[in-house]
Amino acid sequence: MTTNKASNTRRWLFGLALSSAALTTTSALAQEVVLRSNVNDTFITGTVLSFEDGSYTLQTTFGELVVEAEGMTCEGSGCVSDDAVAGFDEPSIRIAGSNSIGVGLMPLLMQNYGTNFGADTVLTDADTDGQFYAEYVGESGFGEKLSTHLVTSTNTTNAFEALLDGSIDIGMAARRITPQEARALRDSGAGSMIDPNQERILAVDSLAVITHPDNPVNTLTVDQLAAIYTGEIRNWAEVGGDDLPIVVVHHGADSATGQLFNERVLGAADAALSKAAVRMDNNNDVAEIVNTEPSVIGFVGLAFQRGAQVVTLTNQCGITVAPDAFTARTEEYLLQRRLYLYNRGDTLTDEASEFLEHIQSPEVESVILKSGFVDLGVERREMPLDGSRAVRLTETDASTYERGVINDLLAEMEGHDRLSTTFRFSTASSRLDERAREDLDRLASYLEAQPEGTEVRFVGFTDDVGPFDANLNVSVDRATQIMQELQNFAGNRLSGISMDVSGYGPISPADCNTNEDGRRVNRRVEVWIKRS
Repeated sequence: MTTNKASNTRRWLFGLALSSAALTTTSALAQEVVLRSNVNDTFITGTVLSFEDGSYTLQTTFGELVVEAEGMTCEGSGCVSDDAVAGFDEPSIRIAGSNSIGVGLMPLLMQNYGTNFGADTVLTDADTDGQFYAEYVGESGFGEKLSTHLVTSTNTTNAFEALLDGSIDIGMAARRITPQEARALRDSGAGSMIDPNQERILAVDSLAVITHPDNPVNTLTVDQLAAIYTGEIRNWAEVGGDDLPIVVVHHGADSATGQLFNERVLGAADAALSKAAVRMDNNNDVAEIVNTEPSVIGFVGLAFQRGAQVVTLTNQCGITVAPDAFTARTEEYLLQRRLYLYNRGDTLTDEASEFLEHIQSPEVESVILKSGFVDLGVERREMPLDGSRAVRLTETDASTYERGVINDLLAEMEGHDRLSTTFRFSTASSRLDERAREDLDRLASYLEAQPEGTEVRFVGFTDDVGPFDANLNVSVDRATQIMQELQNFAGNRLSGISMDVSGYGPISPADCNTNEDGRRVNRRVEVWIKRS
């Protein structure tokens, strides 16, 4: 982040009177305040005449005095905001929450937003850790100051707390809002927090388990990883590495990053860790220590690996999926998550609404990729018959009947590529999740750009709960539903595209069916496109 930060060591002065000409440039606040020094017992009481250039002008019993605000604590209704004290205009938009978004993505989004209306964006670190200001100056930096935004990077839980008390306009979240948080905000008058106008998926992120680049261990099973974090495995030699004690690094207790890791690897958000585990406040700190110390293991958002070695994970069912953009978009990597922006429905300003609309525009996709996160765009990938998916299908232990279905699937894979767009369903339901509404739009735009006569196939899969044949029927029905929803959404835009459906039930799971998270991943409709 670039900064134009002023010196923190300002002196404060008593006894300098402003000229009447200078006073006419500011508004008289006419409220009594007490200014107390932060370094000694000095204080002064007076009526605020103005505030300019970081200083109060007070009418006191000693006459007019000018007092520099920095280094002072102000008490009373005439006090100006901390932003003004720091030399910044009152922010027109306040954003707070997830450190992953605030540090890793928001600075680039702010710069892109300024460029969108011809302004230069000046990013300045605030005196408070984790805060920065974005000041927008018109005419590419040669005009007037247009607006100021304040971003505070803490954690996801704080985003919903700050939305609840009304102290911010936009909350950054590295997980979806919980029912309890949504109800509390609804009861405060904020509206439905899962309404598309209040809940926006910004990007997709994968958590990468990372080790030092010289560590020979580059693959772990999920069970091994869990044993490392609970302290059952304490030396790298136990998992094929050097004879070194393992130093385990985790995230803060309120971190959504840490909670996701615990849920997916350890089985519960509040799972007990090794007593020797070290906690770090943010992704950058974790990456720094991992890249410095060969004995350390940690996990970060994929955008924060900073040259560390990314460890490939194999789940309990033997399915190995590496973290990359495609597996993040399909949401089939074990440690992936959606990144959200939330806003109240009752207090959203026009400027905040404009900013939120901008970050969902197509031009922002390149910014998201540049930052190391994954946008929701459509990516195309081959499905070769010697690839990992086809090999797993070939080696699957199946009855004669199921083997016939597997062979049909392999035959259809030949000649098709898979698109990253993947639609998912709730348990025993035909209801799509919150991402589907955006995916329909992106998929329609992608297919509209394809040559006339392009063949597209919607391929349904289920979890393994229930009879095999019933699941086959459900998978076909869901594929048909998605095809029809796309056709209704796109109208004549896709008249030149040929569409059909298939369904394979529980064949080719993308995750284990042993828990609800895995079953949710497996209830999906993939989109395949015929190779020309």
